Formats: sequence, structure tokens, C-alpha cells
Amino acid sequence: MKALIFDCDGVLVDTERDGHRIAFNRAFRHFGLNVEWSVDQYGELLKISGGKERMRYFFEENGWPENATGHDAYLKDLHKVKTDLFMQIIESGELPLRSGVARLIDEAIEAGLKLAICSTSNERSVNLIATKMLERSRFEKFGQILAGDVVSRKKPDPEIYNMVKERLGLRGEDCLVVEDSRNGLLAVKNAGMRCLVTISAYTREEDFTEADLVVEELGDPPKRAFTLREIENRIFGQ
Repeated sequence: MKALIFDCDGVLVDTERDGHRIAFNRAFRHFGLNVEWSVDQYGELLKISGGKERMRYFFEENGWPENATGHDAYLKDLHKVKTDLFMQIIESGELPLRSGVARLIDEAIEAGLKLAICSTSNERSVNLIATKMLERSRFEKFGQILAGDVVSRKKPDPEIYNMVKERLGLRGEDCLVVEDSRNGLLAVKNAGMRCLVTISAYTREEDFTEADLVVEELGDPPKRAFTLREIENRIFGQ
């Protein structure tokens, strides 16, 4: 094992239910829309990767707002407002790192592993989470932070993980990725990488058959904590 790679949403922080969903609803109100995505409804919409794609599906199923004459431009403007609102949530400190994330990063740094973040979420929000939620000493150890439109195809397509392999100069079998969704898992496996799944609020019922290891959370003592050594032993057989 030579690299530890993290997805962002649902892995570093549990953003979907209490971050992105809230920001979408605030953006809808800002645009004067009578739309509010419930916890369960948003869970269904998460089957579609990408915020603009999610809204496009919703409006095509439920009708576009009357003033949305140019759909692409409308979605772009709406998503920009949503992203700004989401950043306000992150800046407020409402969303802490998931249990065990900081500890595992520290263990990876001590072990000399390469570190990266790979997300097809908005680049601004991913970078804000990384800089806001990770202490500077940790953030500076991440050699690659890939997000947003850096790739043309979103997960479950493996494009973003193939890209990070190339940039890190490693083979897929040398890398471990921490994901929380089936789309992410499929992207990892199709890139020839190992995958540890940490289940998040909206992914509990998803199929993780192909994962190398599935856990509720990475964990911190005194609760169950999965150390880097244990993870390496169980996944790489070392």
C-alpha cells in the first residue's frame, strides 16, 4: 500500500443530508421556488451523480420553473447559489470530520503514504472542506485534490481514479480508496484499486459486495477504531 485516497462527501464529512440537502433547499427558496427536498426524497435523488444533474432530473420529472427559459443557464445559476450556501454551512463549523478520519490521515502521514482526495462534487466546496476541516499540517500532505469538472465523466466512471493514479505515478493495486457509495465503489474497482467503504447516512442500503472492507466508520477510541495497520493487514494481507 503506497497511497491512501479519500472521497469527500460522506467520507471526510457526512455532508449530504445535513449539508448539501439543506443548501439545495435554501437555494430553492432564494429563487422563489416552492420546492423542498425531504430527507427521504434527497436520498432517492442521490442515485444521480452531480448536483446540476440531480436538479435537471427533478425538474424534468416535476416541471421546470416558468422563468427557466434556458435550462442549462438556469441550472448553472441555481447551482452556484447552492454552492455558496453550502460553503456558508461549512464555514460555520456545523459539519465536523467523520470519526476516525483525522486519526487515519495522521497514521498515513507517519507511514509515508501518498495522500489524495478525489471527488466529482463541486471543486470550490471540496477545496473548502479540505482547507476548513483539515488542520494545515494535514492538508499540506495531500499531493492531489481532484474535484468537479476536472474529468468529463462522473462516478461510477473510473476516470477520476485513473487520473489520480497517473498523477501519483502508482499502479491501481498500490492504492486504497475510502468511499461511501456504490457509485464510488464501482469507480474505484473499475480503476483497479482497492476500496474501503465507510457507510454514510444515505448509503446504508446500497450493495457493497465488491468492496475489500466495509465498516460503519473509521472510528476513534474508546469506540471501535480501525487502524492503518489493521486495514492494511485485512485488505493487502500484510
